[in-house]
Amino acid sequence: MAKTISDLSDITDFVINKGNGVKGLSELGLKSIPNQYIQPLEERISTMIMSQDSIPIIDMSNWNNPKVVESICSAAEKFGFFQLVNHGVPVEVLENVKEATHRFFLLPAEAKSKYSKERSPSNNVQYGTSFNPQAEKALEWKDFLGLYAYGDEHEVSAFWPPVCRDEVLEYMKKSEILTKRLVELLMRRLNVKEIDKAKEYLLMGAKRIQLNYYPICPNPELAVGNGRHSDISTLTILLQDDIGGLYVRRNDNGNDKDSGWIHVPPVKGSLVINIGDALQIISNGRYKSVEHRVAVNSSKNRVSIPIFVFPRPSEMISPLPEVLESGEKPVYKSVLFSDYVKHFFAKPHNGKTTIEFAKI
Repeated sequence: MAKTISDLSDITDFVINKGNGVKGLSELGLKSIPNQYIQPLEERISTMIMSQDSIPIIDMSNWNNPKVVESICSAAEKFGFFQLVNHGVPVEVLENVKEATHRFFLLPAEAKSKYSKERSPSNNVQYGTSFNPQAEKALEWKDFLGLYAYGDEHEVSAFWPPVCRDEVLEYMKKSEILTKRLVELLMRRLNVKEIDKAKEYLLMGAKRIQLNYYPICPNPELAVGNGRHSDISTLTILLQDDIGGLYVRRNDNGNDKDSGWIHVPPVKGSLVINIGDALQIISNGRYKSVEHRVAVNSSKNRVSIPIFVFPRPSEMISPLPEVLESGEKPVYKSVLFSDYVKHFFAKPHNGKTTIEFAKI
């Protein structure tokens, strides 16, 4: 029987403390979403100006072909987002990790809440909801499981939930070659001839894989799955399911007032790549991190699985010497990456404001 929201004395207690997440709310059969999830008018997907543009879809089967390299680098500069097909990660691996994501979120609340920030056996595992519930005026209609990996992946994955551990590890392992290829191609454009150990730590010294779950929402026009933000990574490699809901800000020479939003439709077997703030800083603004957001829907539970490829937390990030050697002036100062991360997570999703932290 459908419940009304008055049946719940405290949404926060039900969703966060008891570990039910938004999935638990969705399964109550509510006729309307609680007030805490109603977004202000300007943040609703329904009020967005839509762009007729599309982000490039690039075939990577011949990844070293100069035309493919050009397509990837141009997309990173112009759109900050692109989709890859024939990327070398087996479709079976992608399907398995999507299924494993559904399996984790189908666990009872008490099994999932063992991995909440307060109870998790390790800092490398965190189950949560929304983005930053303590700081947000309106909550996001999303639950997630965040898994950190650096150094020995099998060591750090020891505390990951067994119900999805193997599939996530396999996905990370199989996407490693793709990650390295993309970083190598993008660096070549910046006159970086070789990625030695120091550059590897700077560009891809840590990873976080996140299993996102966007449950059915009774009022999708009032809610968001993810608010407007740019990622803080070097690169993000995103696996979508076939439902759709990702929107990307049209990158219009920094003038994003009315530039509109581009829907990124699911393409079977593809991976969506986007540039993060760290790479924008390292490239001195040549590659662009771009705002994006996620809509929810009233008929299907959606999952997405991003791999965030980061600098190591102890790295200082700043424009590369190779980028500045022609006399280009740095736009960004040198910042400790762990400070940048703390700044991002201390506030709600609020567009592309985090990068101001590094501006000169």
